[in-house]
Amino acid sequence: MSGAGGLQVHYLPLAGPEPPQWDGVLGVATFDRSLGAPDIPVAEVRTPVLGASGAVCEVWRIDQATQSGSQGRVRYRHGAGVMFGCITLSEAHTDARRNSTPPEESALYAVTEQGYREVFATLDTLGYPHLLRVWNYLPEINQDTHGVERYRQFNDARRKALAACGRNLTGNVPAACALGSVSGSPLVIYFLASQDAPAVIENPRQVSAYEYPEQYGPKPVFSRASVLRERAGAMLFISGTSSIIGHRTVHAGDAAAQTRETFTNIEALLGEANRVTGASRFDLGTLAYKVYVRKDADLPTIQSQLRAALGPGAQAMYLRADICRQELLVEIEAIGQAPASAAA
Repeated sequence: MSGAGGLQVHYLPLAGPEPPQWDGVLGVATFDRSLGAPDIPVAEVRTPVLGASGAVCEVWRIDQATQSGSQGRVRYRHGAGVMFGCITLSEAHTDARRNSTPPEESALYAVTEQGYREVFATLDTLGYPHLLRVWNYLPEINQDTHGVERYRQFNDARRKALAACGRNLTGNVPAACALGSVSGSPLVIYFLASQDAPAVIENPRQVSAYEYPEQYGPKPVFSRASVLRERAGAMLFISGTSSIIGHRTVHAGDAAAQTRETFTNIEALLGEANRVTGASRFDLGTLAYKVYVRKDADLPTIQSQLRAALGPGAQAMYLRADICRQELLVEIEAIGQAPASAAA
């Protein structure tokens, strides 16, 4: 799938008879697998692939020359005004680990704050001020430690790092998701950034995440979607989306109904993206989807709902992952593009 500035994303099998071609590759995310890729930043995420034969990776490319590098623990590659970067942080080697400490001194809190500070330092050094999309994967996301759910610890630490680095906490914030990875795995953050500011999209059916009521703990800092517009076209990044209306979860315990509601939310975001960008025409049937499934047993039901909504030819990757709210059974993110003729 090609988008703005020649930016492309593909979900590809890791195994193959030919060695991978790295020309133009900005970065790669693998899922529960390792990958040797010289000079390419690889985010190794511990979330198993479901419903597919063999391992699958997410490959980001551009059609122009790239330059690789690292700063601190951040590995990156950039070109044509866009950057892919990733950072992996282990809680095991962090001093703040005891459950007797307050949550702001937990290992997860410490590595989250440190990781985001390093990401922003890298963006500032290289002149990529705008985060487009961020993916966060942390183990035991729904587990309580230090008297607080780990997802809430993560949100609090992210907010602290954003504020310390002079970043917005509301409004102009990146699209993002946070999912639960395999127990014992590190915190993995990977991201896309740009030299040009994206358009930020919110869902009229939902309260913006950064305006959630206090009952949800520290407010998550992300937009529901973002659009990068350049001469070659426009690329839409839809954040992790679930069965939420307003700020409340709906259809608890019903994977089929949650999937349908999630698609209703995605359709609402497409409508807003088309409204905000004017002539752009993003289409539900041409998006690339990443589908997070909490329970393996729900996979056939969720796949059936995707086929009903999109037809049999949908580009979708299914991953086993815990979701930020324990009552949510499925979360779906998507990427779409509109050619220049439709994005003017």
